[in-house]
Amino acid sequence: MRKTAARRFCQVKHLIFSVLAATILAGTASAQTQAQWLTDFKKAQEEAKATNKLLLIEFTGSDWCAPCRILQRDVLSTREFQEYAIKNLILLEVDFPRAKPQTAELARQNQTLAQRFGIEGFPSIILLNADGKKLGELVGYDPRLGRQGYIDALEKMRKS
Repeated sequence: MRKTAARRFCQVKHLIFSVLAATILAGTASAQTQAQWLTDFKKAQEEAKATNKLLLIEFTGSDWCAPCRILQRDVLSTREFQEYAIKNLILLEVDFPRAKPQTAELARQNQTLAQRFGIEGFPSIILLNADGKKLGELVGYDPRLGRQGYIDALEKMRKS
């Protein structure tokens, strides 16, 4: 009787360990499939050049702009976009928050970039090649486009 109880305990312990290990591995895998958003333009530009990837600049009002939040939720944070970004893009967030704190240096950089690229509304996406040449832009967010339509539009710009 004691051997059966001990065996069951070992089986339960093994099951719990297996579930914990699978959970940890799943978390590690998802962390590796998350593209990193930079906020420093010069660093992002250098990384794009070093990796020969495109630089995607997202102009956003992350804490007040409803279309920006929808774009983030429906496209930019999805697995499909993340996988595409890891392979092809360096991501730069240029944020214009109303409530979220931001350093004066970052706010100046973001304002300069908005002027440089003629940003008039949010969200706006600018795509640059590794040399800094503008390949195209997407202004606003049309939910009918969907995540795959958005990726297709970026891919079309990438290949131009």
